Amino acid sequence: MRLSLLVLSFALCLLLSSSCSKAVSRATAAMIFSFKGRVVFGNGDRNELQPVTLKSRIQSGDTVRSSDGASIDLGFIPAVLAQLIGDSEIKIDEISVAKDGNQTAGGMRDRIARIGLSRGRVIVLFTPRDKSTSQFAVTTGQLTIKPDSDCLFCVWTDGKTTRVTCAKGNVNAPSGAEAPVTIAAGYFQEWPTTRKTPVPATEDAGAQIDITESLEAEQRLQDGAFAWQNRRPF
Repeated sequence: MRLSLLVLSFALCLLLSSSCSKAVSRATAAMIFSFKGRVVFGNGDRNELQPVTLKSRIQSGDTVRSSDGASIDLGFIPAVLAQLIGDSEIKIDEISVAKDGNQTAGGMRDRIARIGLSRGRVIVLFTPRDKSTSQFAVTTGQLTIKPDSDCLFCVWTDGKTTRVTCAKGNVNAPSGAEAPVTIAAGYFQEWPTTRKTPVPATEDAGAQIDITESLEAEQRLQDGAFAWQNRRPF
């Protein structure tokens, strides 16, 4: 009898442990909505980069570079849509999703996208809408921007200076040991800087361009995401 109880208890423990869902993380690829001009990507030396097509799989570790006058619209995760403009370069540090291990459908826990902007300009539309956690960060040599609510913003850098301009919502931009800065719509901030608070975009020609191009990119990104979700779910 005691042996039977032990076997039953052991079997019950196995059943309970197998029913507990564990998060399983897997890498995914970005979706390319559209592009114009010469845009290349690849993982490795610059000479190994290849032209982008609509079927290209841009994944963690890849570099994406657009030439002068070119652009590319991307979807990293459902909450993060981006447009790379002009003579710009980003590296995809991570694109991944985490799902409940025992779920064959649904069960999404986390979606993560992290990119590094080496030079140029990237416009980001961040719109977390579902119950799963969407995490995004864009880094430059000066700072890391991690939005936590709906927003439309632009990051520009030449490698020495970084400008963050917000077109809609609010963007939080912590920088090293400095206190985080909240940039509201219509304002920008540069690093390094001696200014303690963001500045109206109307006071800077570059920031005005950021606002204009961000608003123009927003509808294109939304249209691309709509078509993407109809073709292939995340």
